[in-house]
Amino acid sequence: MESWLWALVGMMAVIIAALLVKVHILQKAAAEIADGFVDRLITDTNTLIDISSRDQSMRRLADEINRQLRKLRAQRHRFYEGDLELKHAVANISHDLRTPLTAICGYLDLLEQEEHSQTSQRYIGIIRNRAELLAELTEELFRYSVIISGGDSADREPVAIGSVLEESIASFYSALHGRGIAPQIEMPQEKVVRLLDKSALARVFSNLLNNVVKYSEGDLKITLLASGEIIFANNVHGLDEVQVGKLFDRFYTVDSASKSTGLGLSIARMLTEQMGGTILAEYEQGSLKVRVFFPDTGSLCDERCQDENNLCS
Repeated sequence: MESWLWALVGMMAVIIAALLVKVHILQKAAAEIADGFVDRLITDTNTLIDISSRDQSMRRLADEINRQLRKLRAQRHRFYEGDLELKHAVANISHDLRTPLTAICGYLDLLEQEEHSQTSQRYIGIIRNRAELLAELTEELFRYSVIISGGDSADREPVAIGSVLEESIASFYSALHGRGIAPQIEMPQEKVVRLLDKSALARVFSNLLNNVVKYSEGDLKITLLASGEIIFANNVHGLDEVQVGKLFDRFYTVDSASKSTGLGLSIARMLTEQMGGTILAEYEQGSLKVRVFFPDTGSLCDERCQDENNLCS
């Protein structure tokens, strides 16, 4: 009787050991499938998932995932080609429109020098207004297509954010003065230096200031913090959280915009993100705040810093 019990225990131990080995093999196969699936999603490769297990169920699972990956890869390839063609088409179309628009504006200049009745003069004014708006949209569309096709900004250098900000404000002095805006500017005593594309940073500030000129109700406060955050604040009544949330969307304009392409803030966001920064808008009690932040990615004091206007101490 005891021998029979020991035999039964031995058989059970063998079965349990076999099941444990089977479970281990299945766990290993599942881990290989999971790792392979993540790797194929991240990397652009034609290799498929392969597992060491000979278990038919796990191999069928791997084969099915491979079939779906092939479909996903084909769809991704079609999307990439279509997106690239669209970008090139937008750039080409906007470039082709610039020449006839320039000619139209030139002929309008000549036409305005002739004698006209009050009615024809009004019509010419309407045509010029629409032509200038179309020219502005075409120019912004061209710049937008160039930016989205260019990828990450490569021309990085140590840049004093305050200096670029001062230059941008100075270039908008006439436009701000024409709207009766006297900006209040606050900056830290020490220079705030980040590794950025100087021309792209200037473009970000230019687009934000241009937005202020269009929509501000006569005030503007610009604050540069030592942390690398720049805040543009001005009063704009009549906005709501939904409109503010869409400010950086392509081609979005608020209802009061009479001459706006809806691309300026979208371009500012793309350039900021390409340089590793963030940009967002807040609206509270009639005050619109646009916050631009460039984090400190580490010490910038290298040989380049010593040769570029002594940006680093």
